[in-house]
Amino acid sequence: MPAKTQVHATDGRQKLTIPREFDLPVELVYRAYTEAELVAQWMGTRVLKLENTAHGCDQFETTDPDGNVVFRANGTIHAVVHNQQIIRTFEMENSPLPVQLEFLEFEARTAATSHLTIHTIFKSMADRDRLLELPFAMGLNMAHNRLEQLFHQPD
Repeated sequence: MPAKTQVHATDGRQKLTIPREFDLPVELVYRAYTEAELVAQWMGTRVLKLENTAHGCDQFETTDPDGNVVFRANGTIHAVVHNQQIIRTFEMENSPLPVQLEFLEFEARTAATSHLTIHTIFKSMADRDRLLELPFAMGLNMAHNRLEQLFHQPD
């Protein structure tokens, strides 16, 4: 079964296009990206800051069982349009990857379904390709699956 979150890299372009259909209303998917307690649940990381306003910032951190930081990322929020769009930067600390620019577009398909498209722009194709060497696509698909499960109630 193919992953619901797809990662598309076009030859000769230094960007990724990442579409995902959700069996959730757009309002819930948007909340999952903008409310710290929800982000922490589906991303599986601690949210240190999440200021969803123009010129706001975000910072995330994951630690091992001994409390050592194994992952830290941060960025700047450039624009937020409620239930429609977030424009932000993303940078992993202690990584050879430079800052990337992300455009998240949220779209209602029906009252109960939505579509998210993430456009990520890198400084170079080499940087884009370095990210693709990591288990990025698998991890994002797993995280998006957790996001969807977060709001589904057992029957």
